[in-house]
Amino acid sequence: MSADLDRVETELLASVRSGEDFLTEIASHLITAGGKRVRPGFCIASTATTMTADAPAPPEAVTGGVAVELVHLGSLYHDDVMDEADTRRSVPSVNSRWGNLRAILAGDFLLARASELAAGLGVEVAALLAATIGHLCEGQLLELQHAFDRSRTEESYLRSIDGKTASLLTAACRIGGLVAEAPESHVEALATFGHSYGMAFQMVDDVLDLVATEADLGKPAGHDLEEGIYTLPVLHTLAGRDGEELGELLTEGIDEPTRRKAIELVASGDGIPHTIERARELAELGRDALTQLPPSPGVDGLNAAADYLLTSVESAAA
Repeated sequence: MSADLDRVETELLASVRSGEDFLTEIASHLITAGGKRVRPGFCIASTATTMTADAPAPPEAVTGGVAVELVHLGSLYHDDVMDEADTRRSVPSVNSRWGNLRAILAGDFLLARASELAAGLGVEVAALLAATIGHLCEGQLLELQHAFDRSRTEESYLRSIDGKTASLLTAACRIGGLVAEAPESHVEALATFGHSYGMAFQMVDDVLDLVATEADLGKPAGHDLEEGIYTLPVLHTLAGRDGEELGELLTEGIDEPTRRKAIELVASGDGIPHTIERARELAELGRDALTQLPPSPGVDGLNAAADYLLTSVESAAA
């Protein structure tokens, strides 16, 4: 698949070229900064679930993966404006380097390019990507609505990550099946895997925000606490024996020593093990969906991704 991901990189850069060199520079900023390319990888792997042997991905799978990645990148540009983030992927964020107005417009440009690519793959893919962008907005707005809300429910958290994270991974897998013209039951199994993985992925990311180093994250650890985004490990701790003590620390304008103390309090309880267990259950649900499909390189790749996800977080939290 490495050769296919090289094709993704080439097409990503080509897709954001503009007649204005300045816009091209801004739009390609996070592309050149790197990234795991999980979403295009899932799109390509999902197409490969219809193959019986390793073979280059068809052009439609690469284009679909690029479209999904552009939506992800556009959302990051907008997220960093809302969070007033200084760094992303260990480089200056677009908003910190060029300002909020240019970051917003560049993010819109990436979404427009994604929509253009999706339109070339047919009406069903175009409609799916448009709906996914809507789900992203809904999830992000729900998260903002509960900023600094220590009474935020787990149900609200799950609805938010369903929109802001899982919806795009679901779309990546579904698009891979659609461009391969897989049977409906096959596509639905892929979508179930993408959704389950996406939910687990965000839970793992929320754990890493608390336990990983700034060098690993490419941004300050505990940044969600600073923004008032209380994720599952924090919510579980707030509902437990240390809830009152933690609640007193979680205020607007939290300083670094207090943030560190809050992180230590969460890490010392069972909020992180609880979240890891929930992520493991979701990953298993996704793997169960893949058992409906015949053996293929794509199925092997998706299963390996689920294994790696849980191994990475368990190692970091150890």
